[in-house]
Amino acid sequence: MRRGWPIAMQAPGETPLSLLAIETADPAGWQAFTQNEPGKVLISHGRAATLKLTNQLAAADPDSPVVVAAAPWLDFSTALALADPQLDLATPMKGPFRTAPVDATAAGLAAIRLARIAGLLPAFFLDGIGAEVTVTPQAIDAHQDARALRLATRARLPVDGAEQAEIVAFRAPDSSDEHVALLIGQPNGAPPLVRLHSECLTGDVLGSLKCDCGPQLHAAITAIAANGWGILLYLRQEGRGIGLVNKLRAYALQDQGFDTVDANTRLGFAVDARDFGVAARMLELLGQTQVRLMTNNPAKVEGLEAAGIDVIERVPHALPPNPHNARYLATKRDRTGHQL
Repeated sequence: MRRGWPIAMQAPGETPLSLLAIETADPAGWQAFTQNEPGKVLISHGRAATLKLTNQLAAADPDSPVVVAAAPWLDFSTALALADPQLDLATPMKGPFRTAPVDATAAGLAAIRLARIAGLLPAFFLDGIGAEVTVTPQAIDAHQDARALRLATRARLPVDGAEQAEIVAFRAPDSSDEHVALLIGQPNGAPPLVRLHSECLTGDVLGSLKCDCGPQLHAAITAIAANGWGILLYLRQEGRGIGLVNKLRAYALQDQGFDTVDANTRLGFAVDARDFGVAARMLELLGQTQVRLMTNNPAKVEGLEAAGIDVIERVPHALPPNPHNARYLATKRDRTGHQL
């Protein structure tokens, strides 16, 4: 998909879908895929809602992807504008478009999911030719299965704020994501103080002021060290699970006036696509099934408990806002239930 090659998606009991990711296609690849015939486009329901298509019967189901029917004016550049919300202000007049029934709902949903995993926009040219590989939803499930995670290695790692620390790396055979845990202090028989921190290149490394990730990371290390024993889990789930490039697209939408929730949904993604089962598996491999969780996010508590970890206490972890992230923090409080 990242190379701009067609794939097929096959779900049990459904006709295979032939797909070409719009983001990585080029005009020549699009013409080869469609044989120069007007073609359909598959998008997520969230993106269809932004485009005002969900009032049509074929697009009304929020649990189904949406197919935009073929039309003479649905050319390559128009499809790119359908896929990428950063172009909405530049191309405000699109269509008219009509939606078509979805013949392979499970395969369509799996394709949208695979786009997110690949860090691509969730939009495809549909029903072309040239697919040389067939993917199944079951293969995606296996690729993302937290139970496949294994402890790879560990080493002593003194860090700023916690000189008595050990880093532990985890990986799965089929995934390139390598998660790490920082064990701070020594186990003392009590449940550890735990922080789940999702990777944030802009905040953790570059010191971005648009979010609170960098300060939260360092404050968590300091708090765990002061507690005497605990674990920081560093999860490779950038941008709440949509990837770095899509997160930066969301930043661009925020510059246009949308908040972080609306930016994600305009891109066609869930508000939060992270899998906290990964964190639960890491804790299980470290021998910890009871934790005190340092978070303001009830979804993290629910996610760990659903995966079998007993959260005996939620410990608040709030930091003062700055002029650049005040709106972001207010959105987390007012729209995603963060207890700030």
